Amino acid sequence: MSRVASFGRREIIAYGAFGLPLAFAALPLYVHVPRLYAGELGLPLAIVGGVLLAARIVDAITDPLIGWAADRIAARRSWWLAAAALLLGLSLPALLAPPAGAGAAWLLGMLVLVSLAYSVATIVYGAWGAEVAPTPELRTRFVASREGFGLAGVVLAAALPGVLAGDGGEAGGLARLVWVFVPLLLACAAWTLICAPAAPPLRAQPLPLLRGLSDALRDAGFARLLAVFAVNGIAAAVPSATVLFYVADVLQADERVAGAFLVLYFAAAAASLPLWVAVSRRIGKRRAWLAGMALAIVVFAWAGVLGSGDLFAYGLICVLSGIALGADLSLPPSLLADLLARAEDQRPGSARAGACFGWWSFVTKANLALAAGLALPLLALLGYAPGARDTEALTGLAAVYAGLPVVLKLGAVALLWRWRQEIEPAAQASPETALKEVRS
Repeated sequence: MSRVASFGRREIIAYGAFGLPLAFAALPLYVHVPRLYAGELGLPLAIVGGVLLAARIVDAITDPLIGWAADRIAARRSWWLAAAALLLGLSLPALLAPPAGAGAAWLLGMLVLVSLAYSVATIVYGAWGAEVAPTPELRTRFVASREGFGLAGVVLAAALPGVLAGDGGEAGGLARLVWVFVPLLLACAAWTLICAPAAPPLRAQPLPLLRGLSDALRDAGFARLLAVFAVNGIAAAVPSATVLFYVADVLQADERVAGAFLVLYFAAAAASLPLWVAVSRRIGKRRAWLAGMALAIVVFAWAGVLGSGDLFAYGLICVLSGIALGADLSLPPSLLADLLARAEDQRPGSARAGACFGWWSFVTKANLALAAGLALPLLALLGYAPGARDTEALTGLAAVYAGLPVVLKLGAVALLWRWRQEIEPAAQASPETALKEVRS
């Protein structure tokens, strides 16, 4: 009881602070980098998509290994986080401000370094939050704090390239962005490392590598939650990889308007986090997540029929889809933390948080890479190229940007409903829905 009472708002906020620079780094990595290297540096779209996919193949090896190592190496979560922050602060500027003549090899090398730093940070950071919170409601609050700061970082990263662009265009704005990112990274990392509640010490016995990784996937609840998260994540990542093309060519708006739309989208997501915490408390986390998916399906179906000049309608779409994003950001990691707590109750000292978040991080980045690696070549196959204005090309762009996410979201809804008992047992649902879950 004392442990629960010791967690006030100050400690929860301090934990969430590091989410700001992590999300700040992620947005240009997955939204601006494809356009920077394909548009400003002249690399073909198919090559950029292939490089992004190749970088995620490296992640297929490193992310689960990092998660396993984080559970087995006797180091505090904070030490891992500090090392990751240092590497991220050195590698991201090199990716966003490439030297003259940088090509596919530079893109691949910097992506691997940034991804390695990002992986260590997100895996250890997520495991820390899951381990430190002792109750389902507190887990949701820790996740909401992390994602709230993360969305603030995304809003900054979305707005600043246009503000900082000047005469240098998008490339100049990204080059100047790193001078904002590095101080933010140092300040927020210090806040979390010094002021956040420490994770409990690891109690696990060393396990062989393959067994340590496979144990996590053998848990039916985790494996099925991960599958739903993957399908839903690809659906959310396709618009991220194509939004700048959609705004520029379907809506025919300039880069600064595109930045304003991104700010509106992520600001709505941040504002919705308390709503989803309250909704999940009332109806359960799984039902709340389903409601968020349903909202996203309706909204993206609407986006598929917009055309040139429909800026007000698209602004409303950004608000509604941002609200749906709030559910995607806050509820799945909270469900994962609940599953980890249940596993710890059943097998004390199993210490699987790192391994589970290693797979989680891999799937998160694989979603983004698969979206870029599939969507960008598909756009080229449908006859679209940046700057296109012919009807057939724009129809293909709208189908990829809006239609593909609708199909994938419907698949995620079906899987989440089918596996509802494994993902959120009745004992973890809200008091109001627990009896209904048992009867169903």
